[in-house]
Amino acid sequence: MATSIPDTMKAAALDRFGGPEVIGIKTLPVPQCGDDELLIRVDAAGVGVWDSWEREGAMVDMIEGGPRFPYVPGSDGAGEVVAVGKDVKDLKVGDPVYAFALGSSKGGFYAEFTAVKAKHAARIPKGMKVEQAASLAVDGITALRGLEDHLKLESGQRLLIYGASGGVGHIALQLARRMGAKVLAVASGKDGVELARRLGADAVVEGHHGDMEKACRDFAPDGLDAALTLACGDTCQTALKHVRKGGRIAYPNGVEPVPEGPEGIEAIAYDGIPSKKIFERLNELIEAGPFHLEVSHLYAMEEAARAQQEVLKHHVGKFALRIH
Repeated sequence: MATSIPDTMKAAALDRFGGPEVIGIKTLPVPQCGDDELLIRVDAAGVGVWDSWEREGAMVDMIEGGPRFPYVPGSDGAGEVVAVGKDVKDLKVGDPVYAFALGSSKGGFYAEFTAVKAKHAARIPKGMKVEQAASLAVDGITALRGLEDHLKLESGQRLLIYGASGGVGHIALQLARRMGAKVLAVASGKDGVELARRLGADAVVEGHHGDMEKACRDFAPDGLDAALTLACGDTCQTALKHVRKGGRIAYPNGVEPVPEGPEGIEAIAYDGIPSKKIFERLNELIEAGPFHLEVSHLYAMEEAARAQQEVLKHHVGKFALRIH
C-alpha cells in the first residue's frame, strides 16, 4: 500500500438524481481498495454524452448493488495507481493508467480518487497525454467491440462510420484504418469534416448537408461491406441502403432513432463491455503508430454540471474534466 493516501477527497457528486443543479463539490471518504482492485489518484475524467442520463437516474440498473448517495458519476478517467489489492499482479503503484468505472458501486471518476477493478484498467498508451487517456476507455472499447466483435472488419473492406467526428467515431476511424479498412466518414459540421480528414479517412461527407447518395456510390460502387452507426441523423438510412447483401451493420445501444438496415441485413445493437483482453488489444492498435484522441474542451472539476450540458451540443471528439 502507498502511504500518502488521505482519508477524504473532493468530488463532483450528487445527493439525488436530477438536473445539472444536483451536482456539487463535496468532501467524501476516499474509496477502499478491494483485493482485485486499484486505487487511482485521478488526474482527469472523461465526460460522456451519457453522463446526463447517469445524473438523471436512467442508468441505475447498471450500478452494482444500486446507487448510494452521495453518488460520484464519471464512467472513465486516468491517473496514477496509488494502491493495489493483494490479488493484482500486472499493475503496480506508480503506473499511469486509464480505466472504466461504469456501474461501479464505489463511484466514478469525477473525484480525486477512484477504486476500479484491475481488469477494467490498463497502462496509458505510449505517447498519449493523461487528459486524452481519460476519455479513452468507454469510447475506445465501444469502437473496438463494434469493429472487431460485431462487424468482423477485415483488411481491404469498405466501412462507413456514421458519426465519425464524435467520441467513439473519431477513435473508430483510426482503429479501422489501422486494421487495413477503407473508411467513408460521415461527420458533423465543418469542424467534424476537417477532423475526419486529418485523421486519415479515405472519403468524408458532411452528415446534414452533404450528398450522401453520391458519396456512398463513389466510395463503394459495389456496396459497403460494413457500417458502424454511432448516430442516426437525417441521412442515416440513406447511407445504410448502400450496405451490400451479406454486409454488416452495428450500433451501440443508446443510438436513436434505431438504425435499420436494408432488407435482409440485421443492424446489430451492442454494448462496450470492458475486459482485460479488449484493453490489451486497444493498446496494441493505438501503439502501432501515431494516434490522436481529440479533447476539444478541458473543464475544471467545478464545471462538471456545465460540461454535462455542453457535451449534448455540437462538438467534435471528447470533453474531459481536469481533477488534479
